[in-house]
Amino acid sequence: MSKSQVKEANVTPPVKGILRHLKWEHLVAGVSGGAASTLLLHPLDLVKIRFQVNEGAHTVGHVDRPEYRGIIHAFRSIQKSSGFSGLYQGVKPNVLGSASAWGFYFMFYNTIKTSMQDGDTKVDLGAGKHTLAASCAGLLTLVLTNPIWVVKTRLCLQYEANATSVKSEKYYSGMADALFKIYKQEGFRGYYKGFLPGMFGISHGAIQFVCYEELKTKYNNFKERPIDYRLNSAEYITFAAMSKILAATVTYPYQVVRSRLQDQHRSYNGIVDVLQKIYRFEGMRGYFKGMMVYLFHVTPNICIVFLVWEQVVSYSKDT
Repeated sequence: MSKSQVKEANVTPPVKGILRHLKWEHLVAGVSGGAASTLLLHPLDLVKIRFQVNEGAHTVGHVDRPEYRGIIHAFRSIQKSSGFSGLYQGVKPNVLGSASAWGFYFMFYNTIKTSMQDGDTKVDLGAGKHTLAASCAGLLTLVLTNPIWVVKTRLCLQYEANATSVKSEKYYSGMADALFKIYKQEGFRGYYKGFLPGMFGISHGAIQFVCYEELKTKYNNFKERPIDYRLNSAEYITFAAMSKILAATVTYPYQVVRSRLQDQHRSYNGIVDVLQKIYRFEGMRGYFKGMMVYLFHVTPNICIVFLVWEQVVSYSKDT
């Protein structure tokens, strides 16, 4: 064999090199955790979205939305108007979206991270490379799941008081009907409303995963253990909650902007228009509408997702 042939035989194509680190258990773990947490906590997500899009009484072109005095009042109002099933409006795309998003995110993130480590999980990548891996995973996941989030938002915003009276083109009988009508009325671009603020949201996932990884690494270093040492459930939950609360607090306004762009009852001329109108009519507080509900929702949510993920991965390594 010539030198050139030996050289070619030893060169691994970049894509193939990355794919050899792909572990399907991360996809399964993310799907399982995302589906379980969403089924349990969807009512909080529903209320959060309704708080996020409520512009207040002084906004020009005000939409006739239900008024809620707080989280408990919102639950009672929805349950009174639509029954218990009303609290699970939009749950199908939410389960599909959360399950697929967490599955893809964990799979992409761990494939990229392991590739950076060249297969050695004991290599400490540091905050910079963890940020890069999380950002790449977030972008890939957003591209694949944004249409599902548009449908979920719109189904959650079909208010029980006027659902039967709105024009047919603004009423969706379910997920398939929403997908069809969005494409018919808005074209393929309709599936990607809120995509740009969603890209800002990639920083949310990056902050969360960097904090989570660094907390685990520092903790294991403090205990004088390998950085890939398997922790107990309480430790995973603690680090997941701490990292999520920090990321949520820093990046929350992008979620308000994204929800408003995806709202079928209002029309904005882009991100800047949303930001200007929120500030003009609602002040700085408008950028944080629904945040308390979000924290109530997302803290147990992330604990369930990360715990299921870590347990499934641990089980797959033991078998």
